[in-house]
Amino acid sequence: MPFEDLGFAKVDHHRSLRVGMPEVIFGPGKQPKHLAEIFERLADRGNSVLATRVVPEQVRAVRKKLRKAEYNEVARTLVLRQKEERSGKGTVAIVCAGTSDVPVAEEAAVTAELMGNEISRIYDVGVAGIHRLLAHKSQLSEARVLIVCAGMEGALPSVVGGLVGVPVIAVPTSVGYGASFGGLTALLGMMNSCASNVTVVNIDNGFGAAYVATMINRL
Repeated sequence: MPFEDLGFAKVDHHRSLRVGMPEVIFGPGKQPKHLAEIFERLADRGNSVLATRVVPEQVRAVRKKLRKAEYNEVARTLVLRQKEERSGKGTVAIVCAGTSDVPVAEEAAVTAELMGNEISRIYDVGVAGIHRLLAHKSQLSEARVLIVCAGMEGALPSVVGGLVGVPVIAVPTSVGYGASFGGLTALLGMMNSCASNVTVVNIDNGFGAAYVATMINRL
């Protein structure tokens, strides 16, 4: 099971064979030069490369080596596209409650698309104006998997789950006033959903939701 020891990191080149997707780089805490080195070594194998939660200093370090790397400021992702493939069997719909949730939703969208899924975006359709969600009912019903991002009380995934008959991956976001406790209120609300097709990932984890959605969409 090959990995490459860089001293400060052991780059897992075998991961794409084990799980069908290459290693993804988590940006926080990494020195820009270290992230750039990991990014370049992954790129050398010919795979597309994704780094999440990157900051501008890290982006600049990578783009000195790989000018074609694409920075999405909203999603805080850095992507090098080297393989264009469609491995998903259907559409992954990315739904978010409000525009404050868009950064998390965009992290999910960028990840899901790079991993070979056709995606659709349905943004700003929270429960405070439920008619906005219902206007997209046909689009929701056409999806094979849905990722639903919401902060505040986290009610949207339950509503979506009651409208569709496919898996709904709920992503609590850290959006909200004091009693939202940085997304904990939304997390607990989603974990207690009465919609049986709803499952939950960690707070603000758009990447994790997209990864699982990809695996479901390949089945």
